[in-house]
Amino acid sequence: MRQSSRKQDQLVPDPKTFPSGIKALADYVHAKGLKLGIYSDAGAFTCQVRPGSIFHEKDDAQIFASWGVDYLKYDNCFNLGIPPKKRYPPMRDALNATERPIFYSLCEWGVDDPALWAGEVGNSWRTTDDINDSWASMTTIADLNDKWASYAGPGGWNDPDMLEVGNGGMTYNEYRAHFSIWALMKAPLLIGCDIRNMTAETLKILSNTEVIGVNQDPLGVQGRKVHASGKDGCQQVWAGPLSGNRLVVALWNRCSSAALITAEWNVLGLQSSISVSIRDLWKHNLVASDAVSSFGASVESHDCAMYIFTTKMSESHSVM
Repeated sequence: MRQSSRKQDQLVPDPKTFPSGIKALADYVHAKGLKLGIYSDAGAFTCQVRPGSIFHEKDDAQIFASWGVDYLKYDNCFNLGIPPKKRYPPMRDALNATERPIFYSLCEWGVDDPALWAGEVGNSWRTTDDINDSWASMTTIADLNDKWASYAGPGGWNDPDMLEVGNGGMTYNEYRAHFSIWALMKAPLLIGCDIRNMTAETLKILSNTEVIGVNQDPLGVQGRKVHASGKDGCQQVWAGPLSGNRLVVALWNRCSSAALITAEWNVLGLQSSISVSIRDLWKHNLVASDAVSSFGASVESHDCAMYIFTTKMSESHSVM
């Protein structure tokens, strides 16, 4: 948006960045079978010091809808000291009034525990501060987001921030773990790298349809950490229920060397006598057809093995 003031109380597209306007851009994007997202702020200015939308929610929502916007990320800069619970609902009401379905992504950095209240306000909410392209940041944010697993579900998702896959600050194994855990947590999968310059390795991670399928599973239950062992709990089992009598199970090695990580049936909410078939989502093959009691695999340092467990239709399960 233009850095200067509003024109007749309406946001004006920057003519240098959007010479044909945002409506034309939206039409172009929609013609490609894609949707268009836009950014604003629940404050006087955006974090880039462009006009914010606080006290202008109705006008801005209407113009977003008229442009054909499908997604709004709503940030938290220059917030005038007004609590998030007061600043974010007005944009919800304004978006609803347009009668255009616009995904409303709250980004108040997790400062006021939005998982406790944002389900009645938006479609997703940031549970943490900004991620950066490092192993330490990614693992810390995964753990923080895990705390709020029970508050997410269809229509309202915990958002641990965008994917750093492909930005260069982590290894291939670390990026694969990053993508696996974000998918398991049902996080919005927002590519954060420059897709024009992504490597074949990056594309291989981001285009794994089996992992994406876990993220998009219609049951919509956020997976979580169910077991940790080893030094400082670095050998971890994350899991969650899926539709169709299935579970997703991730063996995440956060240790400094390779490790054998085992998922016991009891931590998955399964009776020890239940047999399951196990499919590896990164190797794309069946690794067991009749496993019982437990399953383990050797996982490289900072890598994550990811599986779908399928039980017999007559056998029930509930991830603890």
